[in-house]
Amino acid sequence: MKKIVTFGEIMLRLKSPERERLFQSPSLEATFGGGEANVAVSLSLLGERACFVSALPANPVGEAALRSLRAWGVDVSGVKRGGSRVGIYYIEAGSDQRASEVVYDRGGSSASAMSPGDFDWPALFQGADWFHVTGITPALSRSAAEACLEAAAAARASGVRVSVDLNYRKKLWNYGIAAPEMMGRLVALADVLIANEEDIQLGLGIAAPGVDPSKGEAAADSYRHLAEAAKARFPNLAVVAITLRESFSADRNGWSAALLGNSGYRTSRRYEMLDIVDRVGGGDSFAAGLIFGLLECADEAKALEFAVAASALKHTIPGDFNLATKAEIERLLAGDASGRVSR
Repeated sequence: MKKIVTFGEIMLRLKSPERERLFQSPSLEATFGGGEANVAVSLSLLGERACFVSALPANPVGEAALRSLRAWGVDVSGVKRGGSRVGIYYIEAGSDQRASEVVYDRGGSSASAMSPGDFDWPALFQGADWFHVTGITPALSRSAAEACLEAAAAARASGVRVSVDLNYRKKLWNYGIAAPEMMGRLVALADVLIANEEDIQLGLGIAAPGVDPSKGEAAADSYRHLAEAAKARFPNLAVVAITLRESFSADRNGWSAALLGNSGYRTSRRYEMLDIVDRVGGGDSFAAGLIFGLLECADEAKALEFAVAASALKHTIPGDFNLATKAEIERLLAGDASGRVSR
């Protein structure tokens, strides 16, 4: 069992029922989720010791958020209590040609006020094997970004591997610092970079021929170019993994990934998902699967395939968390994609 520490914000997720528009009916489904929290839940279900570090208010909503993580075995002892609110995001699930829509309400949240010095990182990293953070947390505020840098630097000083999932969110980068400036500083402390083609261009300012970030599509050889360009700019990176989503509609996607690592460049098996239940958290499930694979498989090809299969299964599960088990992921990897009832 490996110890993985994640650092970020868990939010209250309010979703319209089924495929309704927001507030079409007077009810919203309330659950919790957020990039680094989603990764922690996935890793815990895969059998690792997952620790989530954040800040939450000492009120009933904050307590409910912690309960949602404890329910899946996540260690939340490193969460700082303080502030007055839990961040919220509203989601309207798309259908066919109507895209999904996310609305953030996280200004002034406890997590956005996190600052350097708030956490005892040497203690939190005692016995740890991995540290994971996304580009969402640095986008919350200048102080949260500096806290991420402090955490990543402390992880490296403790001999802990660091992964960064770029997760570029244009709606959040609004405090006066461009994403490439801040994320470049963070990625310079990482061993593993996880992204999609839009993240690398808009989050790091690395362009590639044949890639249109506004459309989320690229020529196949452009992914290798992006991975190589990222490694050239950040020689500290051992692995660059890029997810490849083909969006034909809100319900139908193609899903695969590419990885440039110590053993060269490779692409994964492609999954065609024809009836997506919930794509939110799909990238986080890939990140968790890749971390697990790199820790447990010691084989980059196997780690990549495990991550893609784990994420494909997440698209069948409502909510932010990937509740697919290791056994289910391994069955899919073995070729069992029939969906037949297991009796």
